[in-house]
Amino acid sequence: MEQPFSTSKVTVEYFDPHDVFKLLAPGLVPRLPLRNLHWQSHAGPLRSIDTLHIELVPAGDKTSSAAPTTSPPPAGQLDNLASRDDGFQTQIGAQLSSDAVDQNINRNSTPARRHQIPGLRRTPYLKVLLVRCDDNDSYKGHVRQEIRDWIKTNTTPSGSKRNTAENHDAFEWLIVHVVIPNTVAATQPRDSGSVSEKSSAASRWRPGSSTLLEKMRSDFNTSSKGAVDRIAQIRIGVNDVPYDILPRVVPAVPSGYTETQQETENSWTDLVSKFRGLILSSFDLRVSQYEEDIREKDAQRTLPGWNFCTFFILKEGLARGFESVGLVEDALVGYDELSVGLDMIVKDQASTGSRSATNALLGYTEGLKQVALKARAAIVGAEYEDEDELVDLQSSQAEGTQPKDAYDDIPISSTKKPYRDMIVANNVSAFDFRCYIFARQISLLLRLGNAWSTREELLAKLKEQQESVLHGVAPRAPPPKQKENEHEDLTMLAEICRRTLEFIPIVSQVMRNDIFAALSEVAKPDEDDTTAPAQTDSMVSEVAENLVASFAFSIAQQILAQTSTKALPIPPSTLAPRDAQEPKSAIPEPKTMMHPARSSSLAIRTGGAAGVGRPPPSPNVFTGHQPSSTEDQGQSTFLKAGLEELAARRAELYILSRNILAECGKKRGWTDGWASVPVIGESTMVEMVDINLDEDEKPAAGPGETSAGHETLVSISGIESKLLKTALDNTDDFYRLYETLTDKALRHYTVADHTHSVKSCMADIAVLKYHLGDYGSASSYLWETTPFFGDSGWSLLELSMLVMCSKCLKQLQQKDDYVKVMLKLLTKAAAAERDYREQRLVSRLEKKNGVDYPDSEAIKGLLDDLLEVTRTLPNGLRIPLSSFFSAVEVDGPVEYHEGRDGISLNLIINSLLVDSLEVDTVKVRVVSVAGRSSKEIWFELAKHITVKQGKNKFKLNSNSAIPGTYEIDKIDIRASNLRLHHERESSQSSNKASVILQSPYIVIYHRADTLDVRLRASRHVQLDRNNTVDIELDSGWNDLTSMEVRVKAATGGLRLLTSEARCLSSPVDFSKRPEAGLFCFGPVSKNQTVQIRFPYTVEQETASISVRVEVSYATKDGSFFFSKTPVIETALALGVNVQDVFKHEALFSRFTVSTASHSPLRLFKSELVSSEVFESKFGVPPSAPVVIFPRQPASLLYKITRKVDVKITPKTKKTMYLRLHYNVLQQEIESLLEDMLTKSLQDTPLRPFSRLLCSTVVPRVRRGLAGHDLERAALLGSISTAFLSSVNWSKYFAGLGKASDGTDYSQALSSFLRSWQTEHPKLILKTASISSEPRSILIPVDIPSLTIVHTADIRLQQPPQPIPPLSSLPDLPTPTVCTNQLLPAVLYLKWTRIWDTATAPSEQSDLEFSYELVGPQDTWLLGGRRKGHFVIPAPLSSGGHFESTPDTEAEIPILLVPLREGWLPYPSVEIREVRPYDDIAAMSGPSAKTPIDGGAGGEGVHFETDFRNLGETVRVIADKARVTLSLDASGPGGGPLVLDMERLREVDGGEGRIVA
Repeated sequence: MEQPFSTSKVTVEYFDPHDVFKLLAPGLVPRLPLRNLHWQSHAGPLRSIDTLHIELVPAGDKTSSAAPTTSPPPAGQLDNLASRDDGFQTQIGAQLSSDAVDQNINRNSTPARRHQIPGLRRTPYLKVLLVRCDDNDSYKGHVRQEIRDWIKTNTTPSGSKRNTAENHDAFEWLIVHVVIPNTVAATQPRDSGSVSEKSSAASRWRPGSSTLLEKMRSDFNTSSKGAVDRIAQIRIGVNDVPYDILPRVVPAVPSGYTETQQETENSWTDLVSKFRGLILSSFDLRVSQYEEDIREKDAQRTLPGWNFCTFFILKEGLARGFESVGLVEDALVGYDELSVGLDMIVKDQASTGSRSATNALLGYTEGLKQVALKARAAIVGAEYEDEDELVDLQSSQAEGTQPKDAYDDIPISSTKKPYRDMIVANNVSAFDFRCYIFARQISLLLRLGNAWSTREELLAKLKEQQESVLHGVAPRAPPPKQKENEHEDLTMLAEICRRTLEFIPIVSQVMRNDIFAALSEVAKPDEDDTTAPAQTDSMVSEVAENLVASFAFSIAQQILAQTSTKALPIPPSTLAPRDAQEPKSAIPEPKTMMHPARSSSLAIRTGGAAGVGRPPPSPNVFTGHQPSSTEDQGQSTFLKAGLEELAARRAELYILSRNILAECGKKRGWTDGWASVPVIGESTMVEMVDINLDEDEKPAAGPGETSAGHETLVSISGIESKLLKTALDNTDDFYRLYETLTDKALRHYTVADHTHSVKSCMADIAVLKYHLGDYGSASSYLWETTPFFGDSGWSLLELSMLVMCSKCLKQLQQKDDYVKVMLKLLTKAAAAERDYREQRLVSRLEKKNGVDYPDSEAIKGLLDDLLEVTRTLPNGLRIPLSSFFSAVEVDGPVEYHEGRDGISLNLIINSLLVDSLEVDTVKVRVVSVAGRSSKEIWFELAKHITVKQGKNKFKLNSNSAIPGTYEIDKIDIRASNLRLHHERESSQSSNKASVILQSPYIVIYHRADTLDVRLRASRHVQLDRNNTVDIELDSGWNDLTSMEVRVKAATGGLRLLTSEARCLSSPVDFSKRPEAGLFCFGPVSKNQTVQIRFPYTVEQETASISVRVEVSYATKDGSFFFSKTPVIETALALGVNVQDVFKHEALFSRFTVSTASHSPLRLFKSELVSSEVFESKFGVPPSAPVVIFPRQPASLLYKITRKVDVKITPKTKKTMYLRLHYNVLQQEIESLLEDMLTKSLQDTPLRPFSRLLCSTVVPRVRRGLAGHDLERAALLGSISTAFLSSVNWSKYFAGLGKASDGTDYSQALSSFLRSWQTEHPKLILKTASISSEPRSILIPVDIPSLTIVHTADIRLQQPPQPIPPLSSLPDLPTPTVCTNQLLPAVLYLKWTRIWDTATAPSEQSDLEFSYELVGPQDTWLLGGRRKGHFVIPAPLSSGGHFESTPDTEAEIPILLVPLREGWLPYPSVEIREVRPYDDIAAMSGPSAKTPIDGGAGGEGVHFETDFRNLGETVRVIADKARVTLSLDASGPGGGPLVLDMERLREVDGGEGRIVA
């Protein structure tokens, strides 16, 4: 590897005639390198130089102008440093000769002659003269002259102008005055102004004069403005000078001046600052001259004689100048531009085909030629004698230790050959040119990446300089911090790998052409054209390929070693050790010379023991047994910039190395295992013709001896890489290295987070393990990688890997995992077959007979193996049906069994399996589309069948013929211990098309002769009892041996009281007592009806209820099941309101009956059933049924009287019942329509569809008939069927299939309904007759219990003339009186207790009431006893006196005076209860003092008042017969004046009032 520190520093040449450098070095060296320099670029922004290394070289030393920039090293390193190449600094042919020694002896001799090409020279940037001058006399005597002579000899006169060559070697100079202690100079201040006024007495003897420093500045600094100060002074401390050098004589007259520590530090700072400024100044001059020359040379590119090699050396000089000061980026740009220029030159040379031009490169490389000839001689068994053996002019080892193979371990290095000498001599090939440029680019990128080796070498010189300080003298400055900026730039290391990946293919082709050209030159020596193509025989090809492979492999290994870093957290190896104590590998380790103190990332250790083992993991791997520092672990937790990119690029280099190894192994018949992988063909390979590839290969390959010859020419001759050569020695080493390289790439890809590449590497390892028979490891890798390729779209690759994984697991006897892999394999194979069929369907290509699915042989027989293994498993395996089958569809409608209630379902299943599948059972579950999960039917196939590839048709049977529209919800196929299932998810919409299920819908209708269940609400309802429902079961054509009926509530809050169930009007009875929701029956004959009635309750009133009825019955044909969930309306069809009027002896109740829906009712009969206490009477009943319309209710008036001498007890039934017999018109229409449709279908082929037809048409009555249609039907006695004509009946009968003659049942039923509607435009209703079994409702009627019923009657007294009796007064015409006439009257009050049925006579007490006669003040003037109290005595215990007697009745005289004319109603009588004080106190507390009148609404006694005069009136007229008026305005207020008035007189002339 190149030593990059040799060109990474600038040279400072010092002249030390007084031998004071050893005193200056301890203070100067620790202050190096220079830091934080800034240089203004001529073509860009300001450049910053973080660190500038300085190499201090003594004048006249052999390294001053010809040797590398290293200070005198230890003796052991002298040879290495003498022969080390620096490229930029070494002149052509520079060697350790006596000339250099002479130059050291004669320092004032003429300087060495400069080379004509500036890029090859190396001169110091700064020349420093170290001067020792102890006093003024010495300075005047000889020191000043020595300085002048040195300046004259080593510098350009200030007045002269530098030429171009001098600008290339521009430098600055500096004089450093080293002051020794105990001298006069040490007692002088730096300048005369610094002397204190309070000097000692001895200073008075010396008059004031300039100091030595001032004298030097005055003598040797220029006086121009802005001139550079070139004089510096450093004072050495007394403790820093060896004793033998320290002057013994102290000046007699000391000045008393002592320099402080700060002044000493300032002097060192000033010296370092001068170093910085002067070096940058000389560097700027050099760069300016180089850039000017480069522009000039570049402009001459098109001129004849222009030479690229000369231009290259010139431009490289600028690049190396940049590198020397640390501007590595600029240097890299220069080499990149030179690389592009080389490409152009090579392209031009290739296009012209002539080598006579100045820019022509060698046609081949001499070193490659010798190596190729040697390899070819080794193949044929001859010994090659190289007369002109290649000599490495800059070898770093002794002749006996240096390997002669120049392309072994470090193929890319700028010190490999004297490249620059070859370029200057224009004797370089394109191969060497490219290798040199790439080597320089890599070295610069390593510096930018701050690689570990580069950083160590850059600091090596500084360490040597520190160690060279005289021992025993402590340094005057602390050592530099060498750990600064030690972190590597991973981005730059990744860039190195990226460039290497691009360089290897390019240089491989160049190298191949180079070898062919060289061997062609040997084969045809007479031909002058060296560009002729190389001989293409097998031997030449083998040699060329081996050399190229070895060179490319070595480059990859070198770059991997150079870019290895501890900052890359490589995970542990995934390769499991084969044994507990692993033997060492026989593969040798690469030379560690490229990294003296560092292990290669590809190190594979060699052991002395026999036998080989797995190579250890990379040293970068964090294994458990390798110690790692806490710092490294802490850094690994952070993702550094460029880490992923570096890991990815290094992984690609590992893959490149592995591919080179694999290609070499192929020639020896060693494969990586992919050739033996079972290949599953593309599903798109349809209609492809099988082609025998051997037939095509034979003519292409030529005669058979050529192939045989190629096999015999397989050799390792030309392979110089020891690692590659060892791997190709035997198969074990080959596969071990192949596995190791793949594993390293895998781990690097893991860090780079390249998932696809990681899985690809794992697949490579898995295939290799499978190929080598390591089934355990292969299965683990295959198990992990297979799902990834399947998810990424590599379905065919996944199939191949599954086949391998299954074979591995079978060999390992891992049954559980084997079954899982086999299932996945067969599933993926079926998916590939599905894709193939879909593509064939899309492309509309027909499959030829005898053409199987491509490569189906690879998976044939696997299904039988799977079934055989599954039989041994304890538990069954459940896999999706879609894994093996592509489509499941229903073939036609459901088939119905004749004579029994069974159905069949034809199912077509399309198998994707290559092998036939033996199926034990097939079950299919269908569920109702309506969404009722409980409504389901199972179809089963219990016999064994064989499912072949393609379509298979099954007939599944079911004994449950539940009508409805169904969808296939679940499919279950069992084969051995394998269960294939498909079940629609609950979240999946039923309308969404399923991938596997095609046409999953079926329709099951209810045939006419099968068992039927009907649910009806009871026709007789009694409101004070639980409602009941009736279940009617019709056995149909079934002769039942047994039957079980289960009922379940399908409505929330519904409770069925099945324990109270009973059979109605049927010879069949329960075989055992009804249990909770279960009714059991014995034999039931054909066409027999069983009716069950049971009550129910609901938590809250609902308009309808739903009951699920399940019937399990057995016949001679087997067991059957039927289920139905009908909905019935439970809301009352009518409403009844009652109004009671209490009289003294009777109660009049008026019942208002109205319909509760929009349908009219027909009321046939009404009856108020008497109770033990009350009886009723009704008038004349109507002769015809009463039609009740929604807006026209019916009124029923009943007279209720109490039975005499009936003693009321707690058990006495007092409730009366109103029974109404009625029918709803809409229900009558539905029944009529159902009967007529059934009769019309009786003798037709459509008779089995009668129940379906009725269940479809009858509900249309509710939706098709409005309220006004029903009212019209009730009035006209007929209903029109026109509402049925507008319905599209076809959609209601879809899915019924076709008849035997091909007639579609859907169309037939639609046609029947249309023709029936045409024949029956109207349905006649029998409204005049009473239905055979009308509906009835029994409504309980409770008679209100009233404590008292008062009767109040006002009777006017008779006039003087004879009048009829008082009892006949109400029958007289309305009385007529005059206004203001006094009318004497009597108020009669009586009462009764007969309506008090709640209180026992013994508990009744005396009651006190008050009455008040009230009338409008503008109508009546009331007189007499208008208010009063009366007491009603309690009845005697004997049971008498429930009514008032003359003794307890009240006759109260009153006086009525009418105040206005008109028909005046009688004044009203208000009666209130008067409560005693005790009750008031108990209710209101102690504060109550006055009695309170209570009324009917009070909390005490409930009573009502029967006011007999309610509705009666008195006619009041005026009492004037004639009135005489004056019409003038003489009346009061200007009105008329009444002159005379004549009153009414009686008939006999007497004056009085006319009463009647």
